[in-house]
Amino acid sequence: MRSVFIDGYNVISSWPELRAVKDYSLEAARQKLIDLLENYAAFKGYKIFIVFDAHMVVGSLQKKDKISDNLVVVYTKEGETADSYIEKAIDNIGRRKEVFIVTSDSLEQQLAFQRGAIRVSSIEFYFEVKDAEERIKRRIEKQHSEKRHLLEDRIEKEILEKLEKLRRSK
Repeated sequence: MRSVFIDGYNVISSWPELRAVKDYSLEAARQKLIDLLENYAAFKGYKIFIVFDAHMVVGSLQKKDKISDNLVVVYTKEGETADSYIEKAIDNIGRRKEVFIVTSDSLEQQLAFQRGAIRVSSIEFYFEVKDAEERIKRRIEKQHSEKRHLLEDRIEKEILEKLEKLRRSK
C-alpha cells in the first residue's frame, strides 16, 4: 500500500478552495481537507497521513486521529514541525514501501527525495485529487444509470399488457 504524507497547512495555503475557507476559519479548512482526502484515500487505496504542525502551541502533545483505515490525521507536539514529523516517519519506513510526500516546500522536497520518497507539489496533488473526484463522480453516475430498471424490463409481457389495458380503461 502506498503511503502519502501531506503537510496539511502547506496544502491548505496552496489549494484555492481551501485558501478561501481558511480566510474564514482555519478549522473549517482543515476539516474540508480531511473530507476531500478521505474520499481520495478510499478511492485510490492509499494510506494517507495529514500532518498539521502545532509546534507554536504551548504545551501541545502529539495527537493522532484515525479517521478511517486509509486516513490518519496527525497534530504534532509543541516544538515539532510537520516537516520534522514527516522526515522521522520516512526514516522509520525506510525504503520498504512506496512513500509520497506532498508539500511545496522545496527544502522538504529535497530531503524527502534523499530519503527515497517521491515528492509531489501541493498544486500537482490538487489536480490529482480533482481528477479522482471526477472519476468517482463518473463511476457513481454509471452505477446509478446501470441500476435503473424499468417495470417493463422486469415483468412478463402478458402482465404488462394487462396493466396497460387497465391504465387505458380509466
